[in-house]
Amino acid sequence: MKYLVCYDKSTASIKAMKVAAKRAKETGTFVYLVMSTASDITKDGIIKLENELKVYADEVFKGDGVDCEFHILVRGMSPGEDILQFAKEKNVDEIIIGIKKRSKVGKLLFGSTAQLIILEASCPVLSVLETLNISV
Repeated sequence: MKYLVCYDKSTASIKAMKVAAKRAKETGTFVYLVMSTASDITKDGIIKLENELKVYADEVFKGDGVDCEFHILVRGMSPGEDILQFAKEKNVDEIIIGIKKRSKVGKLLFGSTAQLIILEASCPVLSVLETLNISV
């Protein structure tokens, strides 16, 4: 089996990584850690992202004994399209994404990569909700 975990620098995506690592460790599943970025990114920007993803791959996945590869996708597509295409190319069994709760207007104005992935994926999608921790 293969999981694809989407990373976008959000706390929701970090939670999704932790869920994926736990599930992958229990089932012996291989994990692709993937980030899609704009095609105009600089070489220095790519190196910075590679270093960031390597840290997560090593600490969250490999540190738990989970086989993991990380990929930065720079193919000129929208992040959602890019992730869906990569999932098809790698014959992924499940996509795991972090999501934030947004208002209807928020989704309308900013679009939703997660919504596209959930609606268009050719495999199951597990969405991990980022919850707010509020102290009273």
